[in-house]
Amino acid sequence: MKNVVWTGTWVAERLGVELVGDERLSDLLGLALRRNPRRAHLLVSNVLGKHVPQSPSVVYGHGFALGRRVRELLGAEDAGAAVVLGYAETATGLGHCVADGVGLAPYLHSTRRPVPGVDTAGGFEESHSHATSHLLLPENPALLAGAGPLVLVDDEFSTGNTVLNTIRDLHARYPRDRYVVVALVDMRSAADLGRLAEFATEIGARVDLVAAARGTVNLPEGVLEKGQALVTEHETTEATKTTKTTKTTENTKTTKTTENTKTTKTAEPADSRPGHPGAARVELGWPRGLPDGGRHGFTPGQRIRLDAALPAMAARVAEALPEGARRVLVLGFEELMYAPLRLARELEQVVSAEVRYSTTTRSPVLALDDPGYAIRTRLVFPAHDDPDDGPGERYAYNVAGAGFDAVVAVVDSAADTPALHAPDGLLAQLAEHAPSVLLAVVPSYVPARPSTERPSMLPEPLRGPAFSSYAPDEVGWLLQDLSDVTLEAPTEEREEAIQSGGAHYAESLPVEYQPSPQYQELFQTALGTSAARIAQAVGAVTELVLAERSPHPVLVSLARAGTPVGVLMRRWAQHRHGLDLPHYAVSIVRGRGIDANALRWLAAHHDPADVVFVDGWTGKGAITRELTEAIREFESAEGVTGFDPEIAVLADPGSCVRTYGTREDFLIPSACLNSTVSGLISRTVLRSDLVGEYDFHGAKFYRELAGSDVSVDFLDAVAAYFPDVADAACAQAKELLATDRTPTWEGWAAVERISEEYEIHDVNLVKPGVGETTRVLLRRVPWKILARAGAGTDLDHVRLLAQQRGVPVEEVDELPYTCVGLIHPKYTRGATGADGKAVTA
Repeated sequence: MKNVVWTGTWVAERLGVELVGDERLSDLLGLALRRNPRRAHLLVSNVLGKHVPQSPSVVYGHGFALGRRVRELLGAEDAGAAVVLGYAETATGLGHCVADGVGLAPYLHSTRRPVPGVDTAGGFEESHSHATSHLLLPENPALLAGAGPLVLVDDEFSTGNTVLNTIRDLHARYPRDRYVVVALVDMRSAADLGRLAEFATEIGARVDLVAAARGTVNLPEGVLEKGQALVTEHETTEATKTTKTTKTTENTKTTKTTENTKTTKTAEPADSRPGHPGAARVELGWPRGLPDGGRHGFTPGQRIRLDAALPAMAARVAEALPEGARRVLVLGFEELMYAPLRLARELEQVVSAEVRYSTTTRSPVLALDDPGYAIRTRLVFPAHDDPDDGPGERYAYNVAGAGFDAVVAVVDSAADTPALHAPDGLLAQLAEHAPSVLLAVVPSYVPARPSTERPSMLPEPLRGPAFSSYAPDEVGWLLQDLSDVTLEAPTEEREEAIQSGGAHYAESLPVEYQPSPQYQELFQTALGTSAARIAQAVGAVTELVLAERSPHPVLVSLARAGTPVGVLMRRWAQHRHGLDLPHYAVSIVRGRGIDANALRWLAAHHDPADVVFVDGWTGKGAITRELTEAIREFESAEGVTGFDPEIAVLADPGSCVRTYGTREDFLIPSACLNSTVSGLISRTVLRSDLVGEYDFHGAKFYRELAGSDVSVDFLDAVAAYFPDVADAACAQAKELLATDRTPTWEGWAAVERISEEYEIHDVNLVKPGVGETTRVLLRRVPWKILARAGAGTDLDHVRLLAQQRGVPVEEVDELPYTCVGLIHPKYTRGATGADGKAVTA
């Protein structure tokens, strides 16, 4: 048993308050008194990072662990559809951490700061709080409207009134089947234990509760009055002490101020505004457009952006700390808890000093310097964020007298006001108690006002299992679900419409090919013989991307052939480097360009310079050219720069790109099938009556084909070879880095030659390479197949498909590809089929 005084004994002895519960309860909680007409006592968490400075790893770890428990409770499918809601101000950071633990969960916290121009999506009252009114101000109005579980996070669950008020308000607007309540401690009384179940029955939904510890507070008769009397008595005493201390401090202030204005290392010179106490500014380099927290919503993609930026930001803070600092506090600001917490946790990893984290607060709590009391010291300073409720006092607890060599105050830009820098402001108060004070300002995020021309918020990516058979963290689809729309047309009918100019190929879908048992067996055989070869190419191209493009790339695969490759590259980065790379799939349509709305979403959630477009293979390079032109037009129209249009591919037989795993034209088994190897997703659709100007392109999810799905089998088979090919893949990447990989476009030249030689006169009807030839046989009306003389087992599946469709295979010498598929020339000029008969629609 630890020989430590419980920080609740002072209150317990004087008021007769009794804390009963789990063994961990006294480690997690202390007790204090506050001036509040509804509740005299305050449960002070030792692991929340609000009133008690604590290791940021401990604070983050408790929230993250609760999130993992929620994920286990919901299961992967429901967790992937969950939204997390935290409570201002105390649990804003805790809710963020829970959302991280749940996984890919968007997050929103309530706020007490009205934001002009942002519509309220709800509100509720917290009856026992010092400031009772909460607002919900999501940037995306649809954030709370989904049918997935809603996870509500608070630091403590006592009467349950706040949670019930929240659920009642939101359930009336956005009814759903399931809610999960999360708290560090469940402190319900015996009388309150049944209320949650009764309420769940009342609204017809399931409501679960997850807590780190459970217990209750036994309050004797008249505790509120006794508590208020104690507060009055001791506040009078403390006010007298403060007056005396202030007079003494004034005599020594000049010396202290001189010491505190030293500028250390890379910190900028102290602010010269009158009365400034000497805090040195540290420019964090906060990512452009990244929200400072969940006041208006925080998406999984934004969390990934923050993860990538944290090391550099922490390094800047570490460089600015004074030499020899042994104890450092990162002090957040009211609702701004998560960003300072993550910064403190990152700083903890890179400095030898002991790092602690806490935040300022609106809540007035009595401070007493007693080992058995949770709040030992209190700093009082004017509110400095122009609050809607007018000027008032704000507080920082357990900072004075804690022996910090440096305090890093982290505020948002809305709070970087003259009041912050005033002689009685927060920075001046901190300077009285720490030799060094640093100020880091995070840009306040305010959603752009909705445009009359364009929606302000695009929907979040679709994810499995609701859309696709891939796991939700493997890929997010920047598409809209058209599964309920009939889009399939007979292959010959589609071909006539496409070649006659009556329709674009992306306006309909071919009937999904159902492979015969013989063909499925051929696929499995091909996978068995080529999995190691593919794994090595995956490793090589991923290593090239990490070395040349970005250390934290955002993989954006071109749906759908590029998507399995993007998933495999993501898995390689996890296996080899421990990186958790974001991966999205977007639509690009020949002749129409890439989905501009998908690019807008990416630019809003990630640094465009980190985006790496991924595809399976190159043929003649048409998509490479299409993407280059589409990016140029998008950046010109939108004023957004930074996207690199060069595609990273597994195989580049056409010599069209610089970033590839190999330039050999070999069988990639994912080309052998359609949706059943691509997460059960159709090719993408772009049709004006289905896809509006501000919609993502569409696609279908073929749930009915789940029995034939081998998407995950393909990924697992290839990834199983990663350990075996790691050395060879890294050596291959090293060799490629030293090689001149300038594209020669020899594939394009070959296609032009073949087009004229076979009197097709349309390069779009010549599909070079194993992958493109396979797709011709599966989706189009093939005329003939050109096979390089001597090509071996890589063409077994092509020969089988050609035989089944009655398409001749012609062997050709000196073909730059293993094979080339030729689509039937226009029906309108009397083309003949493989049997010599005229082809008709």
